[in-house]
Amino acid sequence: QVQLVESGGGLVQPGGSLRLSCAASGSIFGINVMGWYRQAPGKQRELVAVTTRGGSTNYADSVKGRFTNSRDSAKNSVYLQMNTLKPEDTAVYYCYAQKSLPTRDYWGQGTQVTVSS
Repeated sequence: QVQLVESGGGLVQPGGSLRLSCAASGSIFGINVMGWYRQAPGKQRELVAVTTRGGSTNYADSVKGRFTNSRDSAKNSVYLQMNTLKPEDTAVYYCYAQKSLPTRDYWGQGTQVTVSS
């Protein structure tokens, strides 16, 4: 099993910044992808940004140029730097990890991000 623990959510004004952190522990061998998804009230969970072990990152179009996902393999951690936040970024953000062979997904408990004046 893999445990994912997030931190760094909170309330921020539009245009502000937040940094989310996620640390993986447990059976971490074989993790290929780490990143973030989010779910806003009444909406489906959606991809925000994920990074492969090789360093390739995929971003949602809505966050490109504003969010940066970085991965520290030595610390088994991933970080989401969120800049120029908008009210529509308000959601619960979930840390995500995927193992390969066999493919298995892991999720954190989620951290609330609220963008409001």
